Amino acid sequence: MYGVAIEAASGPDCVAQIQQAEAAGVPAAWTTMGAAGVCDMMPVLAAAAAQTERILLGNSIVHTWSRQPATFVEEALAIDEFGPGRFRLGIGPTTEFLVERMYGQPYRKPLTNLREYLHTIRTLLSDGKVTFEGEHVSLRWRIGTKSSLPVMASALRPKSYELCGELADGAISWMCPLKYLTGTALPALQRGADGAGRAAPPLVAHVPIAVTTDREAARAMAREQVGYYAQVPNYQGMFAAAGYDVTDGYSDELLDDLVVSGTEEEVAAGLRRWAAAGIGEILAQPLHGPDREASRAAAFAAVARAAI
Repeated sequence: MYGVAIEAASGPDCVAQIQQAEAAGVPAAWTTMGAAGVCDMMPVLAAAAAQTERILLGNSIVHTWSRQPATFVEEALAIDEFGPGRFRLGIGPTTEFLVERMYGQPYRKPLTNLREYLHTIRTLLSDGKVTFEGEHVSLRWRIGTKSSLPVMASALRPKSYELCGELADGAISWMCPLKYLTGTALPALQRGADGAGRAAPPLVAHVPIAVTTDREAARAMAREQVGYYAQVPNYQGMFAAAGYDVTDGYSDELLDDLVVSGTEEEVAAGLRRWAAAGIGEILAQPLHGPDREASRAAAFAAVARAAI
C-alpha cells in the first residue's frame, strides 16, 4: 500500500489535494495536524470522503490529549458513513512540548495514555459499548452500533511499537530512517504482537520524497522542511538509537537512509524497496521545490507509479 501526506492551507484546499491524489491513482491520502491550515482535520476528512470514491483516508495523527475516546469514535464513524470502509483512525500522545503548550496538561505516562485510548476506542467500536476506569480515561458509554474501523497509533521508540503490536491495527512511524524501522521498529512490533497472541499489524512508514535528480537539492529541501525534528528530544533519542548523531542537524548519511529522491521512476523504485523491507504501507511526504504545485504533482505521480 502506498499513500501521500497532504499539506494544505485550508479545508477546501485539503479536499482538493485529496481529489487530485485520487485522480492521479494514489491509493491512500493521510492528513497530519495542520494539514488543512487552521481547520480541524476530522470534519475536513468527512468532506473529502463525501467528495471522493476510492482513495483510502487516514489521519496521522490526532493528539489523544485533544479529545475524549468517545469523541474519537463518534467522529470516526461519521467519516466512515461518508466513505464506507475507507477511513483509518490514527491517534497518538505526541510530545511533551505540544501537550503542555497546546493543551495545558501535564505530559505524564504517555504510553499509559495511549494504551487506555486504544483500549477504550477499539472496545467501543468493536462491542458498541465500554466501561473503563483508568489513569487518563474514565468512560462508561454505549453507541448502539459496532464497527471494524481500523484504529492505528503513532510509534517512535521500541515500547510504543510493542504497544501497537499488542493493541493497535497499525503503527505509524514519523521521520524514522529505514535502518531504524527494520532493525528496531519491526522487531518491537512483532514482540508486542507475539505477547498478545496475534498477528503483527502493518507498519505505516512516513517517507519524505523529492522528484529531482539533484541529490544535494533533495537533502537541502529535507533539512529546510523537516529539519525541526533534529531538535526534538524524543526524535533525538530515536536517531541516536539508529546510529545517527543529529547534534549539528541531519547528516548526508542519515538523509540517504530517510529521503527517497530521483526521477519519478527512481522514487517509485525506492518506495518499493521500503515496502520489500517489510513496511506495510508507505506514507510519502512530498518535499517541495520552488514550484510547490509541480513538486506535489510529480510526487503524486511517483507514488501512483509505485503502486502499479
